[in-house]
Amino acid sequence: MPKAKPQQTARSGTFTDNMRLPIHRWFRYSAGFSAEWAEAVINDHGGRECVVLDPFAGSGTTLVAAEQCGATAFGFESHPFVQRIASAKLSWSADVEAFVAAAQAVRKHHRKWQMLGAGMEQVPALLQKCYTADTLAQLMALRNGFTKESSKLDPASARLVWLAITGILRSCSGVGTAQWQYILPSKAKARVLEPLAAFDAKIEQMAADMRTAQEQGRNGRARVHAHDTRDTQIPIEPGSIDLVVTSPPYANNYDYADAMRLEMMFWGEISGWGDLQGCVRQHLVRSCSQHATADRVDVANLLAHPRLTAISGEIGEVCKELAVIRLGKGGKKAYHAMVAAYFHDMAATFAALRGACRDGARMCFVVGDSAPYGVHVPVEDWLGRLAVAAGFQSFSFDKLRDRNTKWKNRKHTVPLHEGLLWIEG
Repeated sequence: MPKAKPQQTARSGTFTDNMRLPIHRWFRYSAGFSAEWAEAVINDHGGRECVVLDPFAGSGTTLVAAEQCGATAFGFESHPFVQRIASAKLSWSADVEAFVAAAQAVRKHHRKWQMLGAGMEQVPALLQKCYTADTLAQLMALRNGFTKESSKLDPASARLVWLAITGILRSCSGVGTAQWQYILPSKAKARVLEPLAAFDAKIEQMAADMRTAQEQGRNGRARVHAHDTRDTQIPIEPGSIDLVVTSPPYANNYDYADAMRLEMMFWGEISGWGDLQGCVRQHLVRSCSQHATADRVDVANLLAHPRLTAISGEIGEVCKELAVIRLGKGGKKAYHAMVAAYFHDMAATFAALRGACRDGARMCFVVGDSAPYGVHVPVEDWLGRLAVAAGFQSFSFDKLRDRNTKWKNRKHTVPLHEGLLWIEG
């Protein structure tokens, strides 16, 4: 018999509350959900006896929550930079004093590198827009100090110091950040931190959280794999998962690749927006029009794929309507291609998850519907039917909250909602 669903909360779909929780607060990742809710779900399904998977692990919310419960957990994350953030968070059980000493070793190089102004001549224009010259020089000095010291540090300390520097980049910038972490160079921010003070405070915070977690006797039994969840060749033992807790990309045109552009530029992993396609987007579920442009996606071929048979009639009509509507819009966004590609990719994900889960496993997806160009897409219903087509037994949906109900400045007036899609295995 399936276990009862844990008590629901309308805040399960928000990351905001995590910023007061140890370890979770080390890096703010807006595309996330409540760690306390995830912990409640895991405890309700066996706690330490449960083997948990998050196929869209993000910055590690489910994985850290699973460790709080003493459960074994695995995560897949295909965004290389975000996977690195999650991996750093999962290093909380490392030697605290070694971490603090590593941070001090990096910091001592700061003055030398700042005086030399090393690397400033190659700083991308976006970084120059986001920081004052002095702030940028200090941050680059920290980066260069880390680069100088990293080969001498133990791997866990290196991951943690890297995360500490990464975690202060937004707070030291004078420009705004949109709700979903897009950079807004034209918007000024009232409170801006000085880099060295912010770095010292972040190290102190992280060290305190590590000590607290270690004193509480938590078990560091989670691991995040750099893996595309659409790939059926999974990096864990097939049939080993009891519970899946996740929030997949929403089909709402949010560019998950672009959310980390500032951080990736700072570390020299990309030089501009155009690099995101090759470095990041190719690995992600196609949930935005930048990723699923009409010239890259064969919509007819995707809609004819056997994996979409369960929803073929409905998705075909929606894509046909979107293809017509876009021609009368200024941006002519290829939402028809995005919708086709998104559900094709999620169908592949369910096929892979069926292989990862044992018989009788449960999955809980935090999902929301969408309405590109005002055309409603019943996301939870279509995902549930695709999961059943992939071999799961049944699905149900618990609505948590309404979305898009205040119409001022909205692009459409279709009421939307968010909730929990439960899939029985």
